[in-house]
Amino acid sequence: MNWPIYQQQFESYLQLEKSLSGNSVEAYLNDLGKLRQFLDATGQKVDPAAVMPAHLQGFLQWVNELGMSATSQARILSGIRAFYKFLIMENIVTADPTETIEAPKLRRKLPDTLNFHEIEELLNAIDVSKAEGARNKAMLETLYSSGLRVSELVDLKLSNFYPDLGFLKVVGKGNKERLVPVGRDALKFIQIYLEHFRKDLKIKPGQEDYLFLNRRGAKLTRVMIFLIIKELAQKIGLNKQISPHTFRHSFATHLIEGGADLRAVQEMLGHESITTTEIYTHLDRDYLKQIITDFHPRS
Repeated sequence: MNWPIYQQQFESYLQLEKSLSGNSVEAYLNDLGKLRQFLDATGQKVDPAAVMPAHLQGFLQWVNELGMSATSQARILSGIRAFYKFLIMENIVTADPTETIEAPKLRRKLPDTLNFHEIEELLNAIDVSKAEGARNKAMLETLYSSGLRVSELVDLKLSNFYPDLGFLKVVGKGNKERLVPVGRDALKFIQIYLEHFRKDLKIKPGQEDYLFLNRRGAKLTRVMIFLIIKELAQKIGLNKQISPHTFRHSFATHLIEGGADLRAVQEMLGHESITTTEIYTHLDRDYLKQIITDFHPRS
């Protein structure tokens, strides 16, 4: 059975050639692992090169019976498709068994957002007199003013911060770099954090270039950002399920509502395809409809 060999080669391909993050690589391998688990559980000793569409149809029925959502099923199938594209590229297989398999139909879910008043409430609830508060204020101002992913926020480097120009160089998905403007308030609070709090930290070796650090002088984790936002939401009594990504969605929505060019928003968000960015035009239509409902004399 060649599963371990091909999985290891696939992992190297994702890491070295596709430059995917550790989390993305792990997700692909987990998707592949579920297919192997199904084949083992059903007593089918099938080599990766011998997998047929019938095996995959049985697999999708199996994960559906396990109670996985359509979104999870579609993501798993996407990971398996990527594996077989890799095997074809390496001339290990000549036919892709996933080609005739249809993914579950998904409803396109519009992302949750915060209005400007809610963003202001959250940011104003931070106690900036403390070192951690000053850092949190700088981080969340940056998250909202530049529309960053949480992974991009924790990976921000001092060497990629250009306060005189008002820009950040961000390393996004697939190691792709982009320049993103930073808002005036974000710049102000980053400078306060750097000048009055960060300089007093005992920074761990190898962590010197990370912009935002924890109290031990090391890079923050994504989980820490989630917890900071969750605590703030509880503090102000915000009855919404929010995350760092909510700030990114709010950034894009507020720009579109303000009349920003869709291509410019795509560039700032680092979306490879503009169709990903177009989801925010639907939010904008809802906003315009609400304006008519609230203010038009004949509505």
